Amino acid sequence: MLDTPPGSAGPIDIVRTQSLTTLVQRELERLILAGEVKPGERINEQHVAQRLQVSRGPVREALRGLERAGLVEARVNRGVYVREVSVEQAVEIYEMRGLITGFACARLAAASTADQRAELAAMVARMERAAADGDQAGYYEINLAFHDRLMQFAGNARAKAMYDALVKESHLCRRRSLFSPRNMAESNAEHAAMLDAIRRGDVDTARRMGEEHIVGGRRRFLDVVAAGTGS
Repeated sequence: MLDTPPGSAGPIDIVRTQSLTTLVQRELERLILAGEVKPGERINEQHVAQRLQVSRGPVREALRGLERAGLVEARVNRGVYVREVSVEQAVEIYEMRGLITGFACARLAAASTADQRAELAAMVARMERAAADGDQAGYYEINLAFHDRLMQFAGNARAKAMYDALVKESHLCRRRSLFSPRNMAESNAEHAAMLDAIRRGDVDTARRMGEEHIVGGRRRFLDVVAAGTGS
């Protein structure tokens, strides 16, 4: 029988610590993506530990995981801060999202089920109602779900993992004002065009519609940035 040396962690302790780290990381990620902790804001390890009733060890490990995910950054002798994404970095994220979205749409145009298309169509209809009602929060959530299902249905796990990472980064610079009634209507018309090409099995058009949708999102984002700076 193997004995655990005094002062060292046993297997159960290690599993417990890893589980706590995962839970802490998920909660911190939720707070960041929900905007409850703002870009540029310092994350106080002690306060997080007290709030979640854990030791500082799992908090520290969770922050390292979030740093690898690109959501926080450690600043020498200053602590850990929620990452701020520049306009230039945001544009790069949009460009990569466009390529992956086009890829996913092309795959679905080549092979998708009636049930998958029906689910996507139901989401487009829900977004249309949200846009008509001026429900920005509702539109925002359904939009995220639509793109998540699009990537899931495409059936490429690596592409979805890349897309998910890009979406998390985009939350750090996304502005809710992008979802004005006009922008919501325009964005959802693009969703409908993507879905129409997928239904028709038109691979080339589906790819182009997917890419153009994200290009449209980039343009709407830059319009908001320009309006905010008065340029």
